[in-house]
Amino acid sequence: MIEIELKGYADDRVFERVRETFTFMRKEIHEDIYFNHPCRDFAETDEALRIRIKRFNGHFEAFLTYKGPKIDKLSKTRKEIEVSIEDVDAYLELLRLLGFKEVLTVRKTREKYYVEKGVTITLDDVEGLGKFVEIEKLAKDEKEVQREVPRLMEILKALGIEKFERKSYLELLMEKLSSSTGL
Repeated sequence: MIEIELKGYADDRVFERVRETFTFMRKEIHEDIYFNHPCRDFAETDEALRIRIKRFNGHFEAFLTYKGPKIDKLSKTRKEIEVSIEDVDAYLELLRLLGFKEVLTVRKTREKYYVEKGVTITLDDVEGLGKFVEIEKLAKDEKEVQREVPRLMEILKALGIEKFERKSYLELLMEKLSSSTGL
């Protein structure tokens, strides 16, 4: 599956526009634990491997997710493979035993909204980074990307998004950490 995703910087005003315009689905707390491959640097290959722990409405879900390199110049569109997991500790141990190194944990509060069939908008408040809006749609093939990216971008622009971001929250946090430590 291909995840078509666009992200923009937001503020309280943009958050309110989304809340007024679209149908609220749920509020989630995410803890994303990112790993690096023992034989290649995911930062260089533009890939990601994470375990996401998601809590909402007293419910708990966890997923192991692989994200391939970005395939579009404007968005964060990429191939994504996601597997539901029940025993997070066992998967953490398995990855460590296979030589994967934990890179960083990204924590955020996410409000999820329904836009239309197959399209959602999320309001993300990311610990250490601030507020963002993401719009997502799953596609079966790359042909949909050229058609959908401009359409999804227009939805975000209509909400007042002026600055878009292709980097992941992990990349943004890593940059922030390296600039604050002088690395």
